[in-house]
Amino acid sequence: MPLPISMTLPFAAISRSEPPPEPTEGTASPRLERTAGAARIAFKRTGGATVLDRLHQSGAFKVRFPHRPAEDPPEAVLINTAGGLTGGDRMSVELRLDAGCRAVSTTQACEKIYRATVGAAEVRTSLSLAAGARLDWLPQETILFDRARLSRRLDADLAEGATLLVVEATIFGRIARGERIRAGLFRDRWRIRRRGRLIFAEDLRFDWSDAEILSSPAVLACNGAMATILLVSEEPELHLNAARDIVGESGGVSAWDGKLVARIAAPDGISLRRVLIPLLAALRDGAPLPKLWRI
Repeated sequence: MPLPISMTLPFAAISRSEPPPEPTEGTASPRLERTAGAARIAFKRTGGATVLDRLHQSGAFKVRFPHRPAEDPPEAVLINTAGGLTGGDRMSVELRLDAGCRAVSTTQACEKIYRATVGAAEVRTSLSLAAGARLDWLPQETILFDRARLSRRLDADLAEGATLLVVEATIFGRIARGERIRAGLFRDRWRIRRRGRLIFAEDLRFDWSDAEILSSPAVLACNGAMATILLVSEEPELHLNAARDIVGESGGVSAWDGKLVARIAAPDGISLRRVLIPLLAALRDGAPLPKLWRI
């Protein structure tokens, strides 16, 4: 029986290879087209396997499911057909797993946040895991350009025995091309609940009204990339020693109250991946990352 898939709204793909031009003095500001997209994905357990239950996709958000061996969990790949985000764009994703489901979600490529002329790009993620489910939320890095403005929020609700692995990695400009962020805003808000109780809350804000903010020893000490990794499980402490060996001097790892948190800072995106990829593999009990991470 075919899976029920809701109607996809028509959308004209927008190329974002270059940010929109600044209006010149004495001319009216152009009305800029904004990107909007939403994806809602639900998995269920059938015949001992995790299968797609419901899918909705609209606007610039598309979801694809690469072919996987039958014994592997399904992989949902999120695609932003706009090619990047800028001020005023809005993207949201909701992902739900029924009891006992296992699934992986990643992105087709790094998300690029371009210069904003008005407002901030907004990205909202909502995750819901029923009892005994496991989700590995593994988006590729977000790249911020000079004068980018991004507001990102992640909410997760876990039932008894659910396991959640989350990574959010951010690169501040393309170092190899001599880019440097001199102005902009980056906000990242996480709220993770288990059995209805808040177990992890974080609000990160970088405001480039101080152009040298990343140079501060209390911030990134001149590093150009960072990542936060969170594992919520029954026994995350089992991964603590291996995680600390992998991270080494690049950051820190702690485990308490049913969660493991790792922070990584690196000079650039390549250096970040050299630590991030083996760390995520270790937290996935040796399972390799999605192939899109290696393309």
